[in-house]
Amino acid sequence: MKPIAILETGKPPEALKDAFDDYPARFRALLGEGVATVRFDVQSGRLPNDPGEFQGAIVTGSAAGVYDDLPWIPPLIDWLRAARGRTRLVGICFGHQVMAHAFGGRVEKSDKGWGVGLHRYAVVAQEPWMFPRAASIAIPVSHQDQVLVPPADARVIATSDFTPFAGLAWDDAMSFQCHPEFQPDYAAALVESRRGTRIPEALADEAMASLSRSNDRAVLTAWIRAFLMLTPPPVEGEGSGI
Repeated sequence: MKPIAILETGKPPEALKDAFDDYPARFRALLGEGVATVRFDVQSGRLPNDPGEFQGAIVTGSAAGVYDDLPWIPPLIDWLRAARGRTRLVGICFGHQVMAHAFGGRVEKSDKGWGVGLHRYAVVAQEPWMFPRAASIAIPVSHQDQVLVPPADARVIATSDFTPFAGLAWDDAMSFQCHPEFQPDYAAALVESRRGTRIPEALADEAMASLSRSNDRAVLTAWIRAFLMLTPPPVEGEGSGI
């Protein structure tokens, strides 16, 4: 099997980086042993030259917003558009947002404020890779931005009152606002690091209490693995007689 490209678009906060793995390491653990990966530091201008060399690509979370004036975001958007149909794409948090933006949706900072702690999403549509089946999933989250208008060709697969477009699917891509790669202890440390400054005390208390409950990270992890292990879509023109 071809390797998985991990497009690293952000890093843990400085105060947490020595105590916790970086995001590519978390996704390598999520994918499991035996799955080859190649890390690309997107903020340093690195992106795969040929998406077709990879079984799939995962776009990680980031503190950035898709609307930020940062030099690495436009090339990432262009790369995602060019990669459609050439490899499978998975977006998580910022990755979810930038994929929606690249494919015609709209992303903004939500007037609902911070989403933190353990959020539960209703599963409103089923895709072939969604095994085991689940009526809902509870996964750690940490975000202010949201997809407010999904791309016209996207299928909404997960939703909540707080995040109506929490999960999106295309034939060759899937994305989620939540963080299956976040262990509860990291999600808790992230909340505590922002308590009282960026996250109000009452919301931080609520988030911390929620993180002590059981989660469905294993379910979403299985979905991501199943999606990525499917046979990649053919490169345009191959096998078509063109």
